Amino acid sequence: MRYQSAVPNRNGRYPGVFALANGLRHIGLLTADDSAWHQEANRVATAAYVDPMAVDPDCYDQKRNPGARAWFSVDAVDLLVMVTAYLRLLDRYDVPWVQLTTRSPGRIVYRDAVQIVAVPHSYRDDWPFPTIDAGPSRMTGA
Repeated sequence: MRYQSAVPNRNGRYPGVFALANGLRHIGLLTADDSAWHQEANRVATAAYVDPMAVDPDCYDQKRNPGARAWFSVDAVDLLVMVTAYLRLLDRYDVPWVQLTTRSPGRIVYRDAVQIVAVPHSYRDDWPFPTIDAGPSRMTGA
């Protein structure tokens, strides 16, 4: 499961829920109360969950793993409950987000009990069906 921006950023990427919340704080849009909550929530998350880059510093490397993004394991109940509070924060600031679900997020570059980092499928490399040469179009009679 992944929660990300509903629209791409300037780089054409879809930041995840934590990046969106961090962005709100970074540009100074959070109220004092929300900023304090965010700082504490991030501290708790950092203490409770492994940063994939601490295990594999290259997991988000754009040359080796272009477009790599984090996904939550559906059985990571405590983490998903924590994420709900981040989603409520985004809602309060009218930041549009979407929830994605899949059994196959792409080429897995990191996995632990609660999260996966995967490089998304690309059309040419990952299309599951054989390419069929359809020949002349039946519509035009050619």
